[in-house]
Amino acid sequence: MPDRRPTVVLVQNSPHSGPGRLPAWLEEDGATAVVVQGADLAARVPALREAGDDVHGLVLLGGGLLPDEDERAPWLPHERALVAEALEAGVPVLGICLGGQVLAHVAGGTVTGRSGETEKGLCPVRLLEDAADDALLGPLGPLADAGEVRMIESHVDSITGLPPEAVHLATSDACGVQAFRVGEVAWGLQFHPEAAPERIGAWDADELAALGFDRDELLAAGLERAPENERQARALSAAFAAVVRDRSHAATAEVGR
Repeated sequence: MPDRRPTVVLVQNSPHSGPGRLPAWLEEDGATAVVVQGADLAARVPALREAGDDVHGLVLLGGGLLPDEDERAPWLPHERALVAEALEAGVPVLGICLGGQVLAHVAGGTVTGRSGETEKGLCPVRLLEDAADDALLGPLGPLADAGEVRMIESHVDSITGLPPEAVHLATSDACGVQAFRVGEVAWGLQFHPEAAPERIGAWDADELAALGFDRDELLAAGLERAPENERQARALSAAFAAVVRDRSHAATAEVGR
């Protein structure tokens, strides 16, 4: 009998920050992608220990929130509880933008609203030494240009203090913490691998102008390097899917002993 496809739950925290390219890529790489709206999270995934073999990986998407703005997003306490469970159980986690900040918050790091590290558009992200043998970011090394990859950024808040014992994996001149790992299989990203540069064209031009950015300029610059971005983001997604498959198959083998 063929191995069962592992399931990755993608938590959508905002209608404006969807899963983008990730569901199709995860499906291509042997995982079943299930998108769950934040408001439905407690009903759909009450707890990882209750989900049993039904959840093999978590992806936490972005949104214009801080990780503890519970009044604006009442599901955030449950999302944080799921992350804590995943860390304890060794379930792979990929936190993106707000999702990465949620992971940092749960693991004891510091997230600062309107930190001054604002980024918009397709931006350079510099891989650090520890990324070379990292399961998620290691595959990006051969695809990097002088140690840098290009990823979509859209944030005014940022992680300003890494969790204790976290491994710092990527940075940039504009924002100190671009990627980190907690434990073996939980990653936080400030950038958006799920987002294609074309999405910049749908961003609010007035909001960008208020922050000092021109949408047309951002879009043109993003489209110019879109193929490079797609190769790098695709490799990151494939690496996460491989971690999920490996963990799922190892757990299945352990149960079968």
